Amino acid sequence: MTNDKSREPFRFVDWEVYQDTQDAFVEVVKVVRKLPVDLRLTLGSQVIRSALSVVLNIAEGSGRYTDKEMSRFFDISTGSVSETVAALHSLLKMNCIRKEQFDSLRERYASISRQLGGFKKKLRMANDKETNDT
Repeated sequence: MTNDKSREPFRFVDWEVYQDTQDAFVEVVKVVRKLPVDLRLTLGSQVIRSALSVVLNIAEGSGRYTDKEMSRFFDISTGSVSETVAALHSLLKMNCIRKEQFDSLRERYASISRQLGGFKKKLRMANDKETNDT
């Protein structure tokens, strides 16, 4: 599964994990828009940045030359998933979002994390196969 640069540019747009991150990002923005102004400018801004980081690191990783480089960006994206959920959990603890909203977004991000893990596993398997074939 070597990351071949001759493939379709912007191929990430068709990936389910990318589409799921975009959908989750839109939901996070909707949550932040309803926050009090002081939180919107602080924690709200941070959670938007971390949710966007999930999206952008998938996109950036897809354009890298090697599977190892792509995997590194998926690691960063996975870290941003955790950061996003932690920020949303803080909003829940401050009673700024409903438990149902938090649970829904937590499950979305859990699914995204699993998808990224699956992607990374495929990359590792492809690299192992290439190594064993040589």
